[in-house]
Amino acid sequence: MSRRAGAALLLLLLAGGLAGWWFWSPPQPHLTLTRASFSDLVGWRDDRVSAAILPFLRTCLALSGKADTAATDARPNGLDFGYVGEWRPLCHRAAGLPPHDDAAARQFFETATIPLLAANNGAPEGLFTGYFEITLNGARQRSGVFQTPLYRRPPEPGRFNRGEIEDGALAGQGLELLWVDSPVDAFFLEIQGSGLVRLPKGQIVRVGYDGANGKTYVPVGRLLLDRREIPREQLTMQAIHVWMEAHPKEGAALRRENPSYVFFRELKGEGPLGAEQVPLTPERSLAVDRRFLPLGVPLWLDARQRFGNDEIRRLVIAQDTGGAIRGPVRGDLFWGNGDHAAAGAGAMNARGHYYLLLPHSVAERLLGNAAH
Repeated sequence: MSRRAGAALLLLLLAGGLAGWWFWSPPQPHLTLTRASFSDLVGWRDDRVSAAILPFLRTCLALSGKADTAATDARPNGLDFGYVGEWRPLCHRAAGLPPHDDAAARQFFETATIPLLAANNGAPEGLFTGYFEITLNGARQRSGVFQTPLYRRPPEPGRFNRGEIEDGALAGQGLELLWVDSPVDAFFLEIQGSGLVRLPKGQIVRVGYDGANGKTYVPVGRLLLDRREIPREQLTMQAIHVWMEAHPKEGAALRRENPSYVFFRELKGEGPLGAEQVPLTPERSLAVDRRFLPLGVPLWLDARQRFGNDEIRRLVIAQDTGGAIRGPVRGDLFWGNGDHAAAGAGAMNARGHYYLLLPHSVAERLLGNAAH
């Protein structure tokens, strides 16, 4: 959902790391890669590895129209993550795997790729959050409870801030895409970047990110922490949503402190679409920082919730990006839609690391370059 001011999402949760930032200049982020083996991947033999084959094949579909000599993706920081011709044999092999066969999928990755541990200046631990496809109630026309507009992208998207837009700066120009029944849900739709809108007769409309006004994103979670409205250990998307619903006047004022505003378009077909323009797969598609990692690369994610002992260990595919997803070891896991997805994404605030699973030629070249 190449989306979202909204992956700004759980920058909310980074607020605790801001204290004292003015005393030192952190080093520039830099991706470092270290050879590993599949025996280093804790939980590798327990994962349903075959569940990652579908999103991997969707990435292969994105490569299908490219020449073998084309780069698989932009060269992040000049790093060479290979050419289409180096990845295409993996695509052909993956397409021939029996469905739902974890042993076959596991053997495929073990023979076709080499795992490399990613780190930021040698530090492998990073932050992992979650996002999901929110469901709202809405209508094509303004009426009754449907009083909050979702706007299409205007000709001059950067002209107005949130407060001005909420005060009617875009009204009457035919830019209203849909009307929804909750300003709180509309705000969280902006954070997520895409969602489903259920119309009065039951039809479902999928909407997706279509740009923003370019104003600085102010994470409301940080504001709530600063004002001691929600304890740090209880700060989740659900907690913020509940607070806004319980304090409608204060919540409206809080939202206006974030001048950033997101515009939407209606999406057709399967979705939502990630930055690769292929459908995302729940719990298997990861948003990453494209400055450091290419889209399409398989990653072994090993993370633990910061508040609790839940572990998230699974094979995922880098298929999306997000405004708050910044750094060599940083990810945002797509959870899908529905109550389970909302709960999983809202509660996800984990620390961990990941391994890149790369074709042998690509891995050896990267390791060789790093040695010089």
